[in-house]
Amino acid sequence: MRYLELAGGGRMPVLGLGTWKMGESASRRAAEVSAIRSAIDIGYRLIDTAEMYGEGGAEEVVGQALAEALRAGDVKREDLFIVSKAYPHNASRSGVPKACARSLARLGLDRLDLYLLHWRGEHPLADTRDAMRALVAEGRIGRWGVSNLDTDDMEELAALGDDCAANQVYYSAAERGPEFSLLPWQRARGMPMMAYSPIDQGALAADAGLQKIAQQLGATAAQLALAWVLAQPGVAAIPKAVRESHLRDNFAAAGLALGPELLAEIDRLHPAPRRKRPLAMI
Repeated sequence: MRYLELAGGGRMPVLGLGTWKMGESASRRAAEVSAIRSAIDIGYRLIDTAEMYGEGGAEEVVGQALAEALRAGDVKREDLFIVSKAYPHNASRSGVPKACARSLARLGLDRLDLYLLHWRGEHPLADTRDAMRALVAEGRIGRWGVSNLDTDDMEELAALGDDCAANQVYYSAAERGPEFSLLPWQRARGMPMMAYSPIDQGALAADAGLQKIAQQLGATAAQLALAWVLAQPGVAAIPKAVRESHLRDNFAAAGLALGPELLAEIDRLHPAPRRKRPLAMI
C-alpha cells in the first residue's frame, strides 16, 4: 500500500475504509463489525469515521471491530491509522476536547491518528485550531485537519498557522470541482486531500463509458473510478464498503496502473472543471 505524507509530518495510507451509514441499525451491527474485521484481514489500515455517523454508532462498530482484531493479534495498533471527525457545533475551545473524549471512548482508543472538523459551523476557526492543537500536545490525537472546507476557508485557516494536516472532501471522476482551485492549493502546501464518495456512492459502477474503458484492464467500472482518484497526486480515498467482494475489489483497485491514454479517455468522459463551483457535500 502506498502512503501519503501529511502536511507537517507523518503519513497515512492512500486507501482506506469509510464508515458512513454504519452504526445506524442494531440488526446490521454484526455484519458491519465483520466487514471491518475483513477489511483489516485484507490489508486496510486506514479507517475513517465520525461522531455524526449513526450518532456515534459507527464509532462503536469500529471500536468493537478494532478490539476484536487487536485481541486476536490480526493487527497492531501502531499499524492502524484511525480518523474521526467532530460536529461543527462541538468545534469550540471547550467542545472539541469533550467531543474527542466521547469519540475515543466509543472507539476504545486512547489516541486518534487524525481528528477533523467535519464542516465549518458557527465557531471561529481560530478556536477550533487552538483546541485541536491542545489535543495534539496532550497526545490524544496525532494530527488534526478539516473536512468540506473550500479554498477561501483554507486560506483563512492557513493564516492562523501551517499545522492543518489534511482536508477531506467529496471528490470523484464525476465530481471534480475540487480540481479548479482547492486541490492545487493543497498540493502547493503538501497537504493531502482525502476523497470521500470516490465512486459516487456506487453510481460510477454503472457508468457505461467507464465500463468500456475498464474492460481494457480486466477491471470493473467501480475499480477504474477508484483507481482514477488514487492516481491523482496528493489524494487518498476512503470508499465505504460492507460486502467482502467490494472490499477486495476496492483494495485491488489501488494496484491498477492507469496510463496517459486511459487517463485522457476518462478526461473526455468526465472533463475537469473550467470554472469555480461550490464543493459538493453529502
